[in-house]
Amino acid sequence: MTVLAGLLIAGAALAQDGAPAKGIYTCTTADGRKLTGDRPIPECTSREQRVLNPDGSQRTTLPPFLSPEERAAKEAADRRATTERIAQLDAIRRDRTLVQRYPTEAAHQRARNTALDDANKATRISERRIKDLNQERKPLLDEAEFYKGRPLPGKLKQALDANDASIEAQTVLIENQKAEIVRINTRFDAELARLRKLWAGAAPGSLPPLGELPKTAPPPTPKPGAK
Repeated sequence: MTVLAGLLIAGAALAQDGAPAKGIYTCTTADGRKLTGDRPIPECTSREQRVLNPDGSQRTTLPPFLSPEERAAKEAADRRATTERIAQLDAIRRDRTLVQRYPTEAAHQRARNTALDDANKATRISERRIKDLNQERKPLLDEAEFYKGRPLPGKLKQALDANDASIEAQTVLIENQKAEIVRINTRFDAELARLRKLWAGAAPGSLPPLGELPKTAPPPTPKPGAK
């Protein structure tokens, strides 16, 4: 794009803004010269130009003409600024929601206890299931004693394998619940540290973001015959 084309575009933009195309253009060049004209000044395409009315009052300002590279850089900077502004507004919203949800430390502790209670209940269920499975295993082992040194009957071997798989599955579930308890406490600890600052008067959105929380391990894939 040539300088002349840029000036024509700038003049057209002024006309579209509702201002008459004619005016007094004035600017100061990089070497300190003050220039005036009745149209955009070619020597000041890289600098801001003031557009004056005939009585000397300022009508508007003509921004510096940008090259394609400069325009692309400006658009990228504008996009970054927009993204940062949206992220800041989102951070403010999240902090305000957090304070509304937990107005006191007691309210936050109650929520922690509820979350931990669910994980602890799941752990106890798996522990009871393992106990039951061990009880179910005893007669199978007693029966297997009769075949010591010999191959086990297919039905007995299948029952023992299914028992093994079920115990293994429940053990993995317990480990997952332990990891879940760690994740819950980590999240609530981070929230509490943030809430204490917000309760003390820190402005919403002014604090660093909460760190990424550890993810819970995916549920195990039970082996055939597990229950």
